[in-house]
Amino acid sequence: MPQPLKPHALHAGDAVRILSLASPAIADRVTAGCEELKRLGYVPKLNRENVLACDSFFAGTAKERLASLLEALAEPETRAIFCTRGGYGSNYLLENFSSAPKAPKLFVGFSDLTSLQIFLWQKFGWVTLYGPMVAAGLDSGAGSPHGYDRESLVRALTETKQGWSLSLQGESICAGDASGIVLGGCLTLVETTLGTPWELATGGAILVLEDRGMKPHQVDRSLMHLKQAGKFRGVAGIVLGEFPECDPVAGGESIKAIASRILAPLGIPVVWGAPVGHTPRAMLTIPLGVRARLLARGAVCLEILEPAVIA
Repeated sequence: MPQPLKPHALHAGDAVRILSLASPAIADRVTAGCEELKRLGYVPKLNRENVLACDSFFAGTAKERLASLLEALAEPETRAIFCTRGGYGSNYLLENFSSAPKAPKLFVGFSDLTSLQIFLWQKFGWVTLYGPMVAAGLDSGAGSPHGYDRESLVRALTETKQGWSLSLQGESICAGDASGIVLGGCLTLVETTLGTPWELATGGAILVLEDRGMKPHQVDRSLMHLKQAGKFRGVAGIVLGEFPECDPVAGGESIKAIASRILAPLGIPVVWGAPVGHTPRAMLTIPLGVRARLLARGAVCLEILEPAVIA
């Protein structure tokens, strides 16, 4: 695995850059999310023309989105990047992303941004945060349905001295304990790294997998693809999301049952139903690229063993 490079922590009054790197964002939701960032003590900076751009189902051309990202990574006046939403399009930025600044910057996103987060990890060893976006979580507020969990976000953004414990609010489908580096994200996007130069290396990982709007057989196919590609070989443990809008047809096999059938034979701890990524509950923020311990028994939790940021 890469040697982790951690970004600097955020402090009250720090400026953060808002970017749309995948699909177009809705103006009202961007405004609401920026107001929430202000309540958290940060100063959102955005070029509304770029952030609200629309080019088919992309938030601007790939060239424009990549230019905005590279500029944001290099600018000294902002300390973090918060994406507006996922959708589709982050993969277009990767082929021409040949270098990154020496010092990593906080990067927060989920869903389609999984592509970019895996790329930043595999190519540069950057620790990123799988958490709420401006128009997909922050806009609904702290502790609200479809909103975000304030404590886990703030700890991930600001804690520089020690780790912390995350209640996964789910259940064990394969009991046990495991330690490893937290990696993963949106199932579909983890799968689409296969065969690319930035294919996710999963050996020794606590693998987070979540998604939404998939039919049960599609989840089955994706999990089997990862299994047959060797991506579960050497994995220490797995945390699964809630997979909303993936209900089976009457009498059909549920996503939980599918996951248990495919993953239980691995003989590793597996947790089902954590509010990560696409979730109707308040979304947890999980650092990607840090050491953690998965406790898949009783009140299942993920113990983050080290800070995600440096002073």
